Amino acid sequence: MLPGALWLLCLAAISTRALDTTDAVSLTGTLTTASTVATSDFTGSGYTYLTSTGQRTVSTLATTVLTGTMNETATSSGGSDSQATASSASQSVTALVGGAATTSGANGTASSTTSSALAVNTAPCNNYPEFCNRKYSNITEVCAHNSAFSITNNAASNQQLTITQQLNDGVRMLQGETHWVNNTVYSCHSSCDLLNAGTWQSELETIVSWLEQNPLDVVTFLIVNSNFAAGTTVTNYTAAIEASGIRQYLYEPTYVPQHREQWPTLGEMILSGKRVVMFMDYNADQTTVPYVLDEFTHMFETPFSPTNQTFPCTLQRPPGATTAHAEANLMYIANHNLNLAIDVGAITGDASAESILIPQTSTINITNGAENQYGRLGAMSDNCTVEWNRPPTFLLVDYYNVGLPGPGSVFEVAAKANGVTYNRQCCGASSTSAAAAAPQARRSYVALMAALVFAVVLTR
Repeated sequence: MLPGALWLLCLAAISTRALDTTDAVSLTGTLTTASTVATSDFTGSGYTYLTSTGQRTVSTLATTVLTGTMNETATSSGGSDSQATASSASQSVTALVGGAATTSGANGTASSTTSSALAVNTAPCNNYPEFCNRKYSNITEVCAHNSAFSITNNAASNQQLTITQQLNDGVRMLQGETHWVNNTVYSCHSSCDLLNAGTWQSELETIVSWLEQNPLDVVTFLIVNSNFAAGTTVTNYTAAIEASGIRQYLYEPTYVPQHREQWPTLGEMILSGKRVVMFMDYNADQTTVPYVLDEFTHMFETPFSPTNQTFPCTLQRPPGATTAHAEANLMYIANHNLNLAIDVGAITGDASAESILIPQTSTINITNGAENQYGRLGAMSDNCTVEWNRPPTFLLVDYYNVGLPGPGSVFEVAAKANGVTYNRQCCGASSTSAAAAAPQARRSYVALMAALVFAVVLTR
């Protein structure tokens, strides 16, 4: 493995000079790429996947209509599917109900045979009124891979825009690699020497500030526990959760594990005030910490860190899970962040050198494309919908603000899966930032390749 100092040299080279996209890097030897990270890489004594033969009930679902007040109001005309919050006669009524049913094959609410009129809702849940009476598990959302890693001129970054901007643009799942260093949780990529985005607590505080300004939104956070094999568990994260103020928003499920059809609607979660769902990939313990859910008893993932541009929809984690169980009970993440596997041995001549994965940012606009064409997000979403008889729950992407036919393409894909129309402006403070991201990413990619060659030559 390359020493941390050499990785820093790679990044310094990018910070000093961004190469023009016409520059070429010539390498001797063969750069080998694997189709994906092998499932065996996620098994062994260090990996613990919880299994369950049944469920335990934590609490009983309420059948009465939730009450309370919200900042946005809408009128209700009744209907059997209506849900509303009623207060005293001097206060307004807030309707959080969905719209019309969507087409077959997409997320949505099945059509009803009743002729009674559905309530008309003007208050959007996660940007769409139609989502208010849909189950949390029945909506496709965009996930920003390594959300906090938007460090300027650092090639280890996975995003260009900040977490606040990601949420403003419509990202509703945040995800990130974390490290336990000096009794503190940090948001770091591979190593805190490579990319350090600050404490995880500060990241949570940013989310809390956004939640306070956006009361009709449900946000998901997936913790990547990078030090799980060394014994770091969910209890190492609770201090940051409490200190950040996010604890008050964390949803605790009724069942452990909670199957896909047992989740509440967004409207129910919003009205209860529990509108942040937090998952952890390894070493979660819902008995000890019930508000951090074990990822792999609630969802599965397609191949992680894919280098295969076909983006297979096969189940990779949790290993050993049956197709029948996944189809019936689990949500799922479609990993669509393309990587390039670099065979360092082909450069150095050292056959024992490890291969490394780097983000394939040179084609990020194609990777995030909305069309149903080879290698594009639109194609993966459609393919996975066919393979699993339902769309992905989360679409994980790098540089979400870049795509084809233009900025916002990843949200177009999610909207199609949800049977709604995407008509928001994306992305960032102005469209020019998104337009500039693709060539910037390509320059960073070429510069990283050049810096890597330079760095490994120094080791010979």
